[in-house]
Amino acid sequence: TQKKKVTQIRKMVNDRHIRSFVTLALTWVYMAAACDSFVIQPQSWDYKGHHIGYEEARRIHNGLPDDSDRDHTPILILNGFGVGSFHQHRVMPQLLTVENNMGEVGEEETDKKNSNNRVVYGVDYLGQGRSWPVDCDDGNSPNEKGLIYSADTWVDQIIQFIEDVILPNHQGKDGEPCKIHLVGNSVGGHLSVVLAARRPDLIDSICLLNATPVWGLNLPGWSGHLPPPSIPRIIGRYLFDRIRDLNTIEKYLENAYANREAFGQELCNQIRGCTEGKGGHAAFASILFSPPAAFPWKEKDFYSNLSKLECDVLLMFGANDPWCKPSFARRMYDSLRQRQNSNNAVHRYIELDNVGHCPNHEAPQAVGEALRRWTGTTQRHNADLTLVDGKEKVIKEPWGDIVMRELNDDEASMSFIDKLFTKFVG
Repeated sequence: TQKKKVTQIRKMVNDRHIRSFVTLALTWVYMAAACDSFVIQPQSWDYKGHHIGYEEARRIHNGLPDDSDRDHTPILILNGFGVGSFHQHRVMPQLLTVENNMGEVGEEETDKKNSNNRVVYGVDYLGQGRSWPVDCDDGNSPNEKGLIYSADTWVDQIIQFIEDVILPNHQGKDGEPCKIHLVGNSVGGHLSVVLAARRPDLIDSICLLNATPVWGLNLPGWSGHLPPPSIPRIIGRYLFDRIRDLNTIEKYLENAYANREAFGQELCNQIRGCTEGKGGHAAFASILFSPPAAFPWKEKDFYSNLSKLECDVLLMFGANDPWCKPSFARRMYDSLRQRQNSNNAVHRYIELDNVGHCPNHEAPQAVGEALRRWTGTTQRHNADLTLVDGKEKVIKEPWGDIVMRELNDDEASMSFIDKLFTKFVG
């Protein structure tokens, strides 16, 4: 069987670099099986004179992109820090596949067209990936002057991207305005909450993949607007040159991932490649000194604003994350339980064992399966909607077995340690 052959190959291969190559090859086999034919198209867009890189993932029909997907609710994936939309290439095709099993929800309650063909977008934040001002010069060029690489800048960029790029190419149902599904990992999850708070008219649902509840150090001495003063410039340059070292990147990923074989040298090189331009040092300094995002309500903390969201929210957390631990997910879940629910907004929580900080990259099949069901129905308030088959489900990735399970209210309740830890850390 195929499973026995894979096991034999792993026993034969001991060299780490060869194993990385084998893992990459197996990953593409899994992706090809998940979606018979698809394309991820690099695109570009202008945001206030700045070049923004983004990608569209779509199914192919008769050798051409399937335009019928324009009729269905699109998904926008927001990256974690320091990467580009290349970090979503494993999960993107998973979200394009046909979902035949919607759990126990009746066929008449399922938006089957949405779960068959859709467009999935990924966009790079300004100052990350392929998105940079024109003619960067370490914060000194005319295009960089006055720019701040803050959460507010990124949220504004994403809102304009939705309005300028996504919505004109899609239509809502029955003449209603089109909305999107937001999926955010790490800081992308943080930005998803800010965006959903500011512009609920744009958002159908959000999915938070190990979202960080904190962003924006707001260090004293500088507002974060370019060009940086001497001391912030020196600090930014010193730290940036160290975190973008290939050995440092590899060590960081070894901590972020539960499975060392889930990433290889290619990812390290891609992350390093994002830092090779002339604007990285100033951008990193600006990020360090920039303030937190501004929420539309008087409460300033992440959890209070999460409790005011009007949209449906799915929490999906890797249980082995050394930073955004399940304690944070439980506090987020507790905040969502405090919503008034006047609009029947729902929330669910799935935990992934043997997964670290980046479920989108380390557990793409598990994330894809749950998200297809979550985004493929208009009846998320239906208690019979099954996101995980059985009490728990084992999904085999090339680098290890992922155990996914959904937690109910009692299982997701906060312990004393959870409350203490999240109070002082996040």
